[in-house]
Amino acid sequence: MNFQSPPPFSASGSQDQVAFHRTELNIILSLYGRMVAAGEWRDYGISSLRDVAVFSVFRRTAEHPLYRIEKRPKLRSKQGLYAVIGMDGQILKRGHDLKTVLRVLERKLIRSVE
Repeated sequence: MNFQSPPPFSASGSQDQVAFHRTELNIILSLYGRMVAAGEWRDYGISSLRDVAVFSVFRRTAEHPLYRIEKRPKLRSKQGLYAVIGMDGQILKRGHDLKTVLRVLERKLIRSVE
């Protein structure tokens, strides 16, 4: 008999969640730290779901997120893996490179400093 171990992220297992990698979180948290220092953001939340990982940014804890940074692997070959979504649900920027997508939020930081 040939016994094979199941793949580490099989579709039948409970590990089939999308999550941010450490390098992605470093990029996001770097921006988050600068926005907190500028007084723009105050809290965040991270969700890892089946089809999407979400980093939500809040001005206050008990409100809807100002922005959502989403990672959707199924869109990797189409519009792009990453997206920044505003409070109203509008997609502000979508793309394949996280740093490029986050530039839409960095522009807001530059405006708040001036």
